Amino acid sequence: MRVALLVFFISALSAAGSQDLEYEEPTVQLTLLVRNKAHILPLFLSYVTQLDYPKQRIAIWLRCDHSNDESLSMLQQWLERYAQLYHSVNYALDVETQSYENETVTFDWPLERLKHLIILKEQALQHARHIWADFIFFLDADVLLTAPQSLRVLTRLQLPIVAPMLLSEGLYSNFWCGMTSEYYYQRTDEYKEIYHHRKVGAFQVPMVHTAVLVNLNYAATRFLTFDRQRLLELQHSQQLALIYNGPVDDIIVFAMSANSSGLPLHVSNELAFGYLTPPLDASDSLQIDLQQLINLRANMVHDLGAVPPLLDYLQTHVEKPPKTKLNVDNIFVINLLRRTERREKMERLFDELGLEVEHFAAVDGKELNAQRVREMGISFLSGYEDPYHHRPMTMGEIGCFLSHYRIWQQIVERQLEQVLILEDDIRFEPYFKSNAQRVLEQASHTDYDLIYFGRKRLKDEKEPWVAGTENLVHVGYSYWTLAYVITLRGAQKLLAVKPLEKLIPVDEFLPIMFDRHPQKDWSAAFAPRNLIAFSAAPLLLYPTHYTGDSGYISDTEDSQQVVVPEISTEAGDPQLKSDRQQIFAKEGGNNLAQDLKLGESSHNNVLPQANVLSSHQEL
Repeated sequence: MRVALLVFFISALSAAGSQDLEYEEPTVQLTLLVRNKAHILPLFLSYVTQLDYPKQRIAIWLRCDHSNDESLSMLQQWLERYAQLYHSVNYALDVETQSYENETVTFDWPLERLKHLIILKEQALQHARHIWADFIFFLDADVLLTAPQSLRVLTRLQLPIVAPMLLSEGLYSNFWCGMTSEYYYQRTDEYKEIYHHRKVGAFQVPMVHTAVLVNLNYAATRFLTFDRQRLLELQHSQQLALIYNGPVDDIIVFAMSANSSGLPLHVSNELAFGYLTPPLDASDSLQIDLQQLINLRANMVHDLGAVPPLLDYLQTHVEKPPKTKLNVDNIFVINLLRRTERREKMERLFDELGLEVEHFAAVDGKELNAQRVREMGISFLSGYEDPYHHRPMTMGEIGCFLSHYRIWQQIVERQLEQVLILEDDIRFEPYFKSNAQRVLEQASHTDYDLIYFGRKRLKDEKEPWVAGTENLVHVGYSYWTLAYVITLRGAQKLLAVKPLEKLIPVDEFLPIMFDRHPQKDWSAAFAPRNLIAFSAAPLLLYPTHYTGDSGYISDTEDSQQVVVPEISTEAGDPQLKSDRQQIFAKEGGNNLAQDLKLGESSHNNVLPQANVLSSHQEL
């Protein structure tokens, strides 16, 4: 009867329109499973508490055991402050048992632990049915729901089982689009389309986990289970042709029970729901988990502009990494004074990553004109034109060059042996700090002047590995000056050729100086061309936006052009410098790491010694 009434109500709502009916939110049992997550709990609890769903419609089911950190006390404090706001709270906090008998380390998963987790999930499911909840929302403590409207959006989909798509490192998420005959993860093209929002909606998939909403108003949900034995009993009772012969695994068994019950599983990417940390292997340490949290917090700044605010009383539990200069003499970030939003965002990123950075006021192309350029003694390389648009330089490109040029001057004046120069429109890859230090350590055993941390390859040309290194290549023709390390000697070489007397864009100038530029007539104007340049492989950062992306702004391309009569303005084949990175065929396997793009990297994009693999899903 209850299901029939619900169906009638939904059809009436659809016919009459939601504005004609008073809608009462369904009841939800929020099932929280926590163990040894004190480092992530301040964010987890803050975002759960700040969900805009009516708390009187939420019943909390909370379990925490086998913990030996501050998780238990943190949960007790949270319950004291907020439990009375919810419809009901059913909790059990085991303060006695700190580990499993056969457990070697915290991240180990002996069979005893897996069976205990399955029992807890079964109990939660039964409790939700007992209290007549409309929905049960399973939520692991690795999940950070940064969108307050998450629960409203998910419940109103009225799907039997749906997961909010969560972002993580590389391509890791809480759903699969393919499953092998042995019940394990299988890569598919559709997965990337969903993950990158190339298509948006709710999509049927074979597996969801970690954050899963079940609509208990569907009668068939009474057959759902996480227990392998119960699944086998269900399949035998239904005389199914295919009987489950897979592992004792809660998420796989749940998916198989849904399949056997005729309940489709969906993942929704209609909202930027939030984030999750990838699971760890038994060989990993707590430091890896802490670093993953740093990566997620940095991604929040990239995606949302800032880490969403925490509950006030939990602020003191958050520690940010100590700031360093990555073993270089200084780090500069170039920023236009009028781009305060970029500067503030970068400062938040530096706080999250633990980088000590000096702000450098960029030369603003909007404040330049022909007379000022002449007064600076600047003249342009004869015959230069943009290789794609056949136009002269823009005032923005002049300002960009002067910004980098003035930092090179400071390097020489202050006798800085090694400097990292950053622009303010960059997105750091995970593990940036440790990977940057590893690249610099490898470079310390070689002779070099410049190392790209971010760039855009422009030619399908051989880029051999630097001898004795694992993450450095001899760089070919490239665009972008997003981030690079330059030595005192390198700065001296760049200044010595007097580039302001024959100015070209800075990302054309650098390839000329390491003699890999295809325009030999331009190159001939600069001598000696003896800059020793490498690139990190894989790259350590990328642009925040590309041409055509929402929010894309270019202060170099979208500015006034220099008037040079002899330059043709006929349109060629346009390819803005802010287009996506060029991807070329791999030569003997050497370019795999270089060619991985942001958001399409595997966990192996993390450099050696920082590699993280998932037990369920390796991407």
